[in-house]
Amino acid sequence: MKTNYLAFDLGAGSGRSVVGTLEQNKLTIKELTRFNNEMTVVLGHYHWDIYKLFEELKTGLKAYCQSEKQMPESIAVDTWGVDYGLLSTDGNLAGLPYAYRDARTDGQMEAFFKRVPREKIYQLTGIQFMQLNTLFQLYAAKKMNNSALNNASTLLFIPDLLNYFFTGQKKTEFSFATTSQLYNPVTKSWETELFKALDIPVSIMPEIVMPGTIIGNLTESVAGETGFAKVPVTSVASHDTASAIAAVPAKGKNWAYLSSGTWSLMGIETLEPIINEKSLQHNFTNEGGIDGTICFLKNITGMWLLQQSKKAWLTKKDFSYDELVDLAKQEPSFKCFVDTDAHELMNPKDMPLAIQEYCRKTNQFIPQGVGAIVRCIFDSLAMKYKFVLSQLKELSPFPIEVLHIIGGGSKNSYLNQLTANALGIPVIAGPAEATAIGNILTQARATKNIQSLEELREIVSNSFPVEKFYPENSAAWENRFGQYQMTLKNQ
Repeated sequence: MKTNYLAFDLGAGSGRSVVGTLEQNKLTIKELTRFNNEMTVVLGHYHWDIYKLFEELKTGLKAYCQSEKQMPESIAVDTWGVDYGLLSTDGNLAGLPYAYRDARTDGQMEAFFKRVPREKIYQLTGIQFMQLNTLFQLYAAKKMNNSALNNASTLLFIPDLLNYFFTGQKKTEFSFATTSQLYNPVTKSWETELFKALDIPVSIMPEIVMPGTIIGNLTESVAGETGFAKVPVTSVASHDTASAIAAVPAKGKNWAYLSSGTWSLMGIETLEPIINEKSLQHNFTNEGGIDGTICFLKNITGMWLLQQSKKAWLTKKDFSYDELVDLAKQEPSFKCFVDTDAHELMNPKDMPLAIQEYCRKTNQFIPQGVGAIVRCIFDSLAMKYKFVLSQLKELSPFPIEVLHIIGGGSKNSYLNQLTANALGIPVIAGPAEATAIGNILTQARATKNIQSLEELREIVSNSFPVEKFYPENSAAWENRFGQYQMTLKNQ
């Protein structure tokens, strides 16, 4: 039987609607619409224009009606992590959601540690410490005496908020809830001790549902406006990383993944959280996945550096990504490195200038020109992956023999080869559309057309090609690894 599903996949830079058709254990996908998603600055703070995003989703519904003959079995939304909106008592959104790169969280993580020690927070949540986590966003909002928070009846994360606009139902999905650093993976509930420390009532947090839960049907108003039927809205693994990991075309367990996009997320899939002194020391996170699995991983700033550099060079030329790769290939390797997670590279006004300043501050070669800066970014990313994999190997309950790279970054064959060289293990790249694929196939599980995670991954393997990369000259990367580590220490 042929079944259709509609996925909305929203990243921190762009979004799209994708239709998936499942027939005879094979999936085909087609992009219907694509749109930009950029932070907007209001009174000096970065926000998301959630209403514009919702209009884009409704445009996706209309595009589906124009292109497809049969209604989908369901629709579903996934997005980037941690960000949220607040509903007032009348059910309306109280202001545009803040964006995680907003500077209001500067210093708030360290300030909150005076209320609840770092070690205690990690013991309760198992989540990596990043100032953008929802926990520290809420603390910053509380200190600002934010009126939307003070009068909130409900907190909804971005995909839950869009589901609410679609259905009128207020639910929070498991994988996204775990990104907040407000969820306890052992008790499987909101961590009340942290809400007490925030002086925020835990009652504003909705019921948590698992991936594959039907939230409700499209409202009559949305269906009428778009010409769509009142189809079910499914809560998939709504954190985009969890949806992508669900679509890793792997067998067995001796593998790691790298979800490569604006962020790079490297980790393993486990059945239980890993929370101990070493995972705290290495700052690894335990986020939720499909079927109650744990995505044990570390967040790494990924293609953000290249994306922002490309944006800064627009005054010179609108380089394509292929052109940037070709320019990088012409430059010598290992001239300089940056820590992609350095605070000064989080959201600078001029990324190339910030990279040069980092190299100057750490007494390194200062890259001049587009190619040299891109080469620095690629070498630094590959070294960062090597650094994180070495930590992951210490913590993994099984050996790691291969790395699966999924997401948009998996199309960068040059960086994939550098990564294989640096890590010294084979790299399997693809599918690039892993997030949308995971979203769609989780919907298929919700409608009983797929029975297990193993079957889901078998369908991915049957449906989408992958590219394999084997290590070359890994000794050179090993020899330079000490130089890279010194760069981290010299910040």
